[in-house]
Amino acid sequence: MKTDFVIDVAGVTKRFGAKTVVNGIDLQVERGEIFGFLGPNGSGKTTFIRMLCGLLTPDGGSGTCLGHDILTEQPLIKREVGYMTQRFSYYEDMSIRENLDFIARIYAVPDREEAVQRSLEQLRLQNRSHQLAGELSGGWKQRLALAACLIHKPLLLLLDEPTAGVDPKARRGFWDEIHRLSTEGITVLVTTHYMDEAERCHRIACLAYGNLLVRGTVDEVVSSAGLATWSVAGPDLGTLVGALRGQAGVEQVVPFGNTIHVSGSDAASLEATLARLCAPGQEFTRTVSGLEDVFISLMDRAKDNFG
Repeated sequence: MKTDFVIDVAGVTKRFGAKTVVNGIDLQVERGEIFGFLGPNGSGKTTFIRMLCGLLTPDGGSGTCLGHDILTEQPLIKREVGYMTQRFSYYEDMSIRENLDFIARIYAVPDREEAVQRSLEQLRLQNRSHQLAGELSGGWKQRLALAACLIHKPLLLLLDEPTAGVDPKARRGFWDEIHRLSTEGITVLVTTHYMDEAERCHRIACLAYGNLLVRGTVDEVVSSAGLATWSVAGPDLGTLVGALRGQAGVEQVVPFGNTIHVSGSDAASLEATLARLCAPGQEFTRTVSGLEDVFISLMDRAKDNFG
């Protein structure tokens, strides 16, 4: 049966020496989908992306990216993917236009001058086209990097923490552009540490120590975690925070402005602990667990792959 999966891999594994950094990951991503990868540093996100785009060869597993075999057709994948690395990797002593022209030459883009101008206009860079890349702020460097990723009209974008160190306004503009590209049928796999960005993805997956822990829509991931959360309001919450840590049923205690959020997987035990420790005037009410609560809980339960 024909499928519309742009990424369709199973059991993808990568080892460096005795350490397994990606451990048997299965993943299917549909055309036009924005798929988010969440995980701490060292979780295997970048290594997995580099295997998808043909820069690394898996030690195990199989599958396709853009219909090409990830083991045997890596050169074909590279030509159809736009890969945005964590670090800005363009020439800082060249202008925006010169950088885009250079990338267009590498990909042998037809009608190169027209393609460069189109990329400048698409990312609203035309008024800065002669500015040196090294003089750009983080947000404008981000736009240049995305323009360079798009100049050869890829069908898949692999974005590795693309908004790290970028101000909130630039981040929002970047994500508006990603959603626009998605409506045009471009598929996006993006790694991020920001929960608000993860919530803008169609689906997400959480990784830790090379293992895929959970995947689905944000609502599916939150509901599957089975995490109970209470919000506590009232006086002297700082003292309560210290008293709650390590108590039965308490897995997380997090200040939230004038309240604290207390979470755990054993709802009955946690509620009993709150009833016992909350002082007069401190009130606790059940609330919906957020993605960040679930993410931290998953990371706490994950097994480290060192040692």
